[in-house]
Amino acid sequence: MKILVSDPLSEEGLKILRDSGIPVDVKTGLSEDELCEIIGEYDGLIIRSGTTVTKKILDAARGLRVVGRAGVGVDNVDVPAATEKGILVMNTPAANIISAAEHSCAMILSLCRNIPFAHESLHRGEWKRSKFTGVELNGKTLGIIGVGRVGGEVAKRLRAFNMTMVGYDPFLPKEVADSIGVRLTDLEEVLRISDVMTIHTPLLPETRNMISIPQFKMMKPGALLVNVARGGIVNEDDLYTALKEKVIAGAAFDVWCSEPLCEAEKKLLELDNLVTTPHLGASTVEAQERVAVEIAEQVIRYLKEGSIAGAINAPRGKLDPDTAPFAPLAENLGVFAHQINGNRPINSMEITYCGELADKNTKMLTISALTGILRNVVGSENVNAINAQSIAKGKGIAVTESKREDSPVYSSTIELKIASGKDSYVLRGTVFANIPRLVGLDEYSFEIPMEQDMLYVRYKDAPGVIGAVGKILGDSGINIGQMTVGRDGPAGTAIMVMGIDQAITPELLERVRAASGSPDAKFVDLV
Repeated sequence: MKILVSDPLSEEGLKILRDSGIPVDVKTGLSEDELCEIIGEYDGLIIRSGTTVTKKILDAARGLRVVGRAGVGVDNVDVPAATEKGILVMNTPAANIISAAEHSCAMILSLCRNIPFAHESLHRGEWKRSKFTGVELNGKTLGIIGVGRVGGEVAKRLRAFNMTMVGYDPFLPKEVADSIGVRLTDLEEVLRISDVMTIHTPLLPETRNMISIPQFKMMKPGALLVNVARGGIVNEDDLYTALKEKVIAGAAFDVWCSEPLCEAEKKLLELDNLVTTPHLGASTVEAQERVAVEIAEQVIRYLKEGSIAGAINAPRGKLDPDTAPFAPLAENLGVFAHQINGNRPINSMEITYCGELADKNTKMLTISALTGILRNVVGSENVNAINAQSIAKGKGIAVTESKREDSPVYSSTIELKIASGKDSYVLRGTVFANIPRLVGLDEYSFEIPMEQDMLYVRYKDAPGVIGAVGKILGDSGINIGQMTVGRDGPAGTAIMVMGIDQAITPELLERVRAASGSPDAKFVDLV
């Protein structure tokens, strides 16, 4: 066995690799072609952000078993290609939490006390104390948008400043927030009452541009906004307008839509009420050591013992030939269940294996379903078969698995039930012809392949509804690939589910709701 390190790694990490007894080569700055020439010799590859692991490199990697990313983001790794070749991709998502939380606190304090601006003024030879009068945190309200691991660490630290803390996190149980002193509420109240706001959500379709002009206008004139999470959560053009026109008092940003900044973003640097850093949230000696040490230990354990931690693409090899085809179905059921439930906390997930599956080892299928549920909660890059259970526990989701020998219609069926408060959904699915299929929802039975994005509508059964919805989609350029309908009886309640080739915008979804006469219409981003 051999390991290649193709980006700079701290000495602590390199020492762990060398002490393992596995030969280690450190060759940095390699081009794609140069890496292709030598990668066939190695079982493990450790990278940071400098190396891009392309399909071409992976195709040349005859014996490669694992790619270890020292850090969080794996956008420089072709994960689908690695999965196709059975190469495990690992990262170290927890290593940067403390550094990101501390940087958030530093940005808040710098902004409140005008430290960067006062520093610059003094270095120009000026002495303008009154110009840089700041504000105290004592007695102020801190709004945390995304009370996850980083947001929770920020809350713990800023409690010492005697701040009142409110938070918006639709996926976090109240008791978890209560335990760190954060009162959960809706986003609008956080925006309206907070003196300082700090963002800690992943960048998802639902969170992109979640802070724009309408949200800025909800904020106090003296409000301060800090983002050490991801660029794109705040609309940068609207941020410029809000700061330029003094809609809010100031902001501090570490992350950007383009990194390095593009020309269009550089106007933000002209503002005198914006504190900026070039994505330094994880840039501490300790964080860099932790990511190096963690990835070195993870790669060694996997190569020597087959032990998996921090996996982005858990291997299918853990599934036997009978259960493997049901893994995509289980994950799709989880995705579908979460998205029709909307942005509400899920209290429990119950999964039942019926028919022939009842005699199989279904643990990985349960984890697949859980991964699907969490995919749009924490971001698909942040959840996998290894960490899904711990994330679910942190979110207060109780998971139970049961088995039933009977499966009246199909040889094997998966039944997935989620509960959110007083509401619940029960989905049923199966696989035949190697295609995952949704075959029921609550009391309704139907059948449709789960191979593309979907539209779900629950409506009052009446003539013309299906045609009206179809016309709206057609007029909007949305092609319907598959469609099915289930109902509880003539003129009762019906469900239509469509497989569609294009995504549906929120505006178009509102038109579908109006045409169907039902508010219960959801776009399911399955692929």
